[in-house]
Formats: sequence, structure tokens, C-alpha cells
Amino acid sequence: MDSNLDKKQAFDLTGLDMARQFDEIVEIILSHRSRASQAVNNELLLTAWHVGSYVSAKLKSEEWGSKVVSQLSEYIRAKRPELKGYSRRSIYNMMMFYDEYSSAEFADTVMRFLNSEFVQPKTGQLMKSSQISTDESSVIVQPKTAQFVQPTVGQLPKILELTTLTNHIEILCRCKTSEERMFYILYANKERLVKRELQRCISNQTFSTLLGGKKSMSKGMLETYPSAPVMFKDTLFIDFLNLPKKHSEKKLKDGLLEHMKQFILELGKDFIFMDQEYRLEVGSSTFKADLLFFHRGIQALVAVELKKSKFDPRDLGQLEFYLEALDRDVKRSNENPSVGIILCPEADRVVVEYAMSRSMSPTMIAQYKRILIPQKRMQAQLNEFCNQFLTND
Repeated sequence: MDSNLDKKQAFDLTGLDMARQFDEIVEIILSHRSRASQAVNNELLLTAWHVGSYVSAKLKSEEWGSKVVSQLSEYIRAKRPELKGYSRRSIYNMMMFYDEYSSAEFADTVMRFLNSEFVQPKTGQLMKSSQISTDESSVIVQPKTAQFVQPTVGQLPKILELTTLTNHIEILCRCKTSEERMFYILYANKERLVKRELQRCISNQTFSTLLGGKKSMSKGMLETYPSAPVMFKDTLFIDFLNLPKKHSEKKLKDGLLEHMKQFILELGKDFIFMDQEYRLEVGSSTFKADLLFFHRGIQALVAVELKKSKFDPRDLGQLEFYLEALDRDVKRSNENPSVGIILCPEADRVVVEYAMSRSMSPTMIAQYKRILIPQKRMQAQLNEFCNQFLTND
């Protein structure tokens, strides 16, 4: 009797309705855990802000000398050994955190974005599901009602809550302009970056490569996915492969497969690797796409074609053919049109622009090398990145 009852209960537990109810409970748990993590992060930021403010005022008034900071650190360690993270260097970092983000320059940068549709006029809301990582294992979900407002003198700017104190210190130490700092705060939030990942993004000049303009994307890409410029890089830095100057497409592909974790970090965390040399059967012929991914953000398949030489417009026709095959035979009904990326070491910008201007397929050209962008173009492109970041659900 008990055995039959157990079987019935097991059957009930596998039912869709029961699974749905259990999922609701899991969502409740995750929601409250996220709120708790967000609260902890905010308190850490406020602690650094107020400690930094206090120490900064003492040093600027010359009431304290530089040695007093070392004495303060030693005092905390002796008096309250359970309080960690208050070394001399950490205290100076807190002072830098306060001084830089309470500056008129940073406030002006925030206000410049507010006045140039940095926030939507009606709601002023952030992305509904922005997430930030406090460490390697925990994730914070930002409150849905969080808003950017005009910074109040002496108060912690709301935008700083988008990422962790550790990330802020990294950004402050390695980025020189308020615009660049603003970008990495938003980008760290969007990609849920921890310190190590953020360090790589800064080293690889993501600020330059992600704001490289739209000319590497087809007309079809921009119409199908308006947020593509802030989701796909047109330059990928793959130094981890240690490729020689002359290399084959096979060596490039084998290297990317061997270092897929690093490659996905470079592409963006929404990419999920599916297969290599993905077979496409069309008529009596068989074709193979070099790499196939799924992008969680746009809910679409992404085919990546690898080229060892300069971009050739003829390669675009092959890629568009693959996308047609994917959309007809592989894409599910609930998924969006497939995206194609040609990854090559070099591309003539004029040739790319011509090739992209009439292409109605969602395609783009990406290069695996650095390309620096003139500083004068950054401001307008950063405004656009921020606006799309904030309004993209």
C-alpha cells in the first residue's frame, strides 16, 4: 500500500503543475536572496563613501598627516580585528572612491547623460533585470524601481549601485575619464562582471571596441536587433591563443575551441556554445558552419565563420546562405532570426560599409585585433550606449 502511495506521489511531483509551483518557490527564494545581496552591496558602497569622505576632509584640512592613515589602519586592526579590508591602501582607495565620484566633473557627466535622453523622460527606469556580481558565486538583482536622479552633493550617486566596490576601485585606478568610467560601470552591470573579467575588458579596450559604430553591421542586423551595437563587439581580442602572424583557419578554430571559456568571455556572457562544423543539409549537398552559438539575450542562433585573411564580400553570400538554412531547418518557432558573424583578422571599413548597406540578413563583420577609436567620437557613442542600455528590457 505504501509503495503504491509513494509511486502516486512521485507521479504527481513530475506533473507540469507541480513543477510550476516549485518554480514559483524557487523564484521567491532567488528574489529575496538577490535583494539581500543588493542591500549588502549598497552598505559596502556607503561604508566606503563615508569613510572616504571623513578621511578626505581630514587630510585636505591638514588636520591629519599621511602617517595618520597608517595609524588608523593599525588601530582598527588592533581594536577590532574582525573588521577586514581596512589596510592603509584600502582606506586610500575609499578616499579615492569618494573624491572622484563626488567631483563636479563626474556629476556633470551624469547630468549630461540625463539631459541627453540618458534616461527616458517618462519613467527614468533602469533595465528591469539588471544583475551585478559581488563575487564569483553570488548575483545581485537591481531593484526594478531604481532610478537615476540628479546627484545630490555629498550623497552616493545612484549609478554607483550598479556594480561592486571592488569593480569601482578597478575602474577608478585604470580609467582616466568620467565617460570611460561611466561606460565600465554600466558594462560591468550588463555583463555581470567580476573583478578578473572586468580587468580583461579594460585591458582589451572594450570601451573602444564596443563603441566602434554600426558600419560593421548589416542593415538587416540593425533593423532586426536595434540593440545589437551594445550586444555585439566588432573587435575581439584573442591574445590567449598566442597565434603566429601566419596561421590557418583550422589553427584559429582549434585554438578557439580549446579556449572556449575565454572566447565566450570576449564575445559576451550571453553566448552559449553549441557545436563546431555544424552540418547543414540542403538538397543533396552538405555544408558546415564553423561555429554555432545560441545567444540568450536575443534568443537566436549565431553562426560564426572564421577567416584567416582580409574580409572578402563574397564571404557574406556564404554566410547569408547558412542563415537561411538555419532559419528554415534548425530555428525553433519561439526563436528569433539567426545571426551571422564573419570573424577575420582585417577588414577594409569602406568595403565593409558597402557590403553591409544592402544586406537584409542579420550579419556583421568582427575583427580579431585592436582598433582604437578617436576620443572625439566617444561622447556621442557613449550617450547612445547608455540610452540603449537603460531602455533595453
